[in-house]
Amino acid sequence: MSWSRAGFSALILLLFFVVQESAISKIDFPISGFSLYLCVLLGLMALEDRFGAIAMGFIGGLILDLSPSSDSPFGKWALILTLVGYLFSRNRESIGDFTERPMAFVLFVSAGATATLLIFLIFGVILGENNGAVLTNLQTVVGNGIWTLLFSSVLLPGLVALRNYTLTSRERL
Repeated sequence: MSWSRAGFSALILLLFFVVQESAISKIDFPISGFSLYLCVLLGLMALEDRFGAIAMGFIGGLILDLSPSSDSPFGKWALILTLVGYLFSRNRESIGDFTERPMAFVLFVSAGATATLLIFLIFGVILGENNGAVLTNLQTVVGNGIWTLLFSSVLLPGLVALRNYTLTSRERL
């Protein structure tokens, strides 16, 4: 990932963060909420190489740590999404190219969103945070996974096209 593309990706993530905080979080979805920002971030991370996925996770985590609605310690999301970026990069090499298999891409991002929220809850327990009732948290995690599965099939093809537009000639090889 080049520096210019990292900056452009950060701007895209910031745009989706503003949309998430100002519009999507106000919608009352059945079962639980949906995180458009997390879906976009995980989709972009799944398309990157190892360094790009880790860097994208860190940048995305820093942006998410700046959320006014977040009551977690600063840096928690950056740590979690950097870890998820590493896990994505390790598993992506064994899965292969997602542009040839879009259903695997959608399932990978949905499973990643569910795993990210579970890791967030586990880190909350480790840090001694009050996360609330276990069943409510599991309902939120499963509900977000279902909504991510439904919306990512519409959203991810546009992300692939946007990412291909930002690739340099060296990165396309």
